[in-house]
Amino acid sequence: MVKHLVRGLLTAGLIAGLTSAMQASGTPERGETRAAGRDPGGHGPACSNASLQGSFGFTSVGTLLALPAPFAGPFAEVGRQTFDGDGGTDATATLSANGNIVRATVHGTYAVNPDCTGSMTLFVLPFGSTVNLDFVVDDDGTEIRAIVTGAGAVESRIYKKQVSRGRSGE
Repeated sequence: MVKHLVRGLLTAGLIAGLTSAMQASGTPERGETRAAGRDPGGHGPACSNASLQGSFGFTSVGTLLALPAPFAGPFAEVGRQTFDGDGGTDATATLSANGNIVRATVHGTYAVNPDCTGSMTLFVLPFGSTVNLDFVVDDDGTEIRAIVTGAGAVESRIYKKQVSRGRSGE
C-alpha cells in the first residue's frame, strides 16, 4: 500500500509535462552534446552534457502534497548521484516522507542546454516512479540547483561535486 501511495504522487502528471517542454525547447537527446563555444547570448562558455560529469552529494527538501497520511507532509532526502558526461545518471539516496524512511536507487537521463540549464528524468526504485526536474549547472560545474517540475510535490535540490583530496604524505 505504501509503495502505491508514493508511486501515485511521484508519477502524477510528471512525464507528460516534461516531455512536452523538452520537445518544445529543442532539448538535446541523451548522448547529444552541444558544440563548444559561447552560450547563445555570448556571455561565457556554452554548456553541454559533458559539462555535467562525476559524482555529486545532494540534499533535497520540500513537501509532498498529494499523498494521504502518513506520507503527506515534510520531505527530505540525502544521496550521491553520478553523471556520466553523456546524458546518463545513477544515484542512491535515503529519504524521509513525513518521517517514513526509505532507501532508494535511481537511474535516469539528463540534458544540458548551452546556457547551462537543463532537465533530467529519474526512475526511482523501489517505487517504480518517474520524477522530472529542471536544473542549472553553477560554479563552473561544481554545483547543481534543481527543482521537481511535477504537481503534488514541492521539492528543491542542491548538489555539490565530490572532489578527491589527497592526504598529506600521500
